[in-house]
Amino acid sequence: MTFHYQATADMLIAPLLAEGQFEAQEHQKRAVKQVSFPDPMYRKPTPTEKRKSYPIVSESFVMLPHPHQQQQQAIQRPILTSKSTNTVTTVTTPTHVEFQTTVEEANWTRNNSLSHRLKVANRLFDIMSSQSNVDHPLCQECTDMLLEALEKQLEDVSRERDCYIEFMKKVKDSRLSNEEEQELRKQLEELRLAEEEASAELQKLQEEEKRLEKELEGLENEVERLDDEEDEFWERCNEYQLNLDTFQNERDSINLKYDHDVKQYDKLQKTVVYNDAFCISHDGPFGTINGFRLGRLSTHPVEWNEINAAWGQTLLLLYTIANKLKFQFQNYRLVPMGSFSRVEKVGGDSVISYELYGTGDFGLNRMFLNRRFDHAMVAVLSCLKQLADFAEEKDKSLRLPYRINKDKIGDLSIRLQFNQDESWTKALRYMLTNMKWILVFASRANTANESETSAK
Repeated sequence: MTFHYQATADMLIAPLLAEGQFEAQEHQKRAVKQVSFPDPMYRKPTPTEKRKSYPIVSESFVMLPHPHQQQQQAIQRPILTSKSTNTVTTVTTPTHVEFQTTVEEANWTRNNSLSHRLKVANRLFDIMSSQSNVDHPLCQECTDMLLEALEKQLEDVSRERDCYIEFMKKVKDSRLSNEEEQELRKQLEELRLAEEEASAELQKLQEEEKRLEKELEGLENEVERLDDEEDEFWERCNEYQLNLDTFQNERDSINLKYDHDVKQYDKLQKTVVYNDAFCISHDGPFGTINGFRLGRLSTHPVEWNEINAAWGQTLLLLYTIANKLKFQFQNYRLVPMGSFSRVEKVGGDSVISYELYGTGDFGLNRMFLNRRFDHAMVAVLSCLKQLADFAEEKDKSLRLPYRINKDKIGDLSIRLQFNQDESWTKALRYMLTNMKWILVFASRANTANESETSAK
């Protein structure tokens, strides 16, 4: 049983022992080659060399050498000096001890149990794993991949090293002379002075920039204030424009009304108010005022009411013209009362009233009334003569068509008593004609007075 465990341990550790022996032999071969032909700093191994670097017995395991074998191996290992002459120092170890698998080996195997060797192997694997990023033990494929990665890394480092060497060579070859160094120092000093001047100028420009920024900020505030004022101004301007448009519309409307009123006023000025108020015309042999006939014929009898109404309109016209011309009659005062108008004769303190209307009564009463009626008609004719004289004095070109002399107009008496109806009717017609002329004069005088008042 003990022999079986020992055989099993020997089988497990055998690859380690074989690998140790192989490594010792390889080291000895390389030492001999380096003495004869020193290897370059780096050479990429051939696939055959890579394959030969791993013994067949090891496959996927790392083999540990026997302690006695490590002591008995006599290997000459080359040692490279620190100089760059690539000289090799050979260390010679005693080689007279031969490898023996004798009783000592059997004793060593018995003294070292299987578990102890496994612990040693695991410890070695742990140390190897801690020294790199790869966990051990490794299989053959993983080892090949690791070697390829390391070889690639080695190539990169070698190229980098070559670059550094080349750069160092260029630096050594490109060293400047004293004159060139002095010239460069001089240029450096000039550049330093220029830098100081540029720094001072830059500082001034920065201060100027700060000042300009403050000024710009002030201007921006001013612009903002002006924008606010402009907005306020345009608001007031728009409001003013609206008010102006309203006022202009009102003005245009007022101007239109004014123009219309002026035209209407001109039309009214040209219109003789008295002609409209007192329309004097004729109806056959009769003179008429406002449609009332004044006179009486046997062939054309006229009612006394119409005659009295016509006399009332005539007296009212005479009274109105006198007031308009501010004329005061002498010795007479007119009292227009329609169909019952009167004329008062004023003489000092006494006043005699004459009725300016007639009746159709017969007898003594009619005679008495006609007498007073005649006095009233003569008084009206006298007042008309006074007004005509005043008008002719004001307007030298004015001449009435029929002259008035006491109780006659145009050589016809205005009295009714002891007079023919035809003569009386014609005399009344002459009187109305003169009244119309006086009416025209009063209208022109009124227009002239209004023009003078407007001019003032």
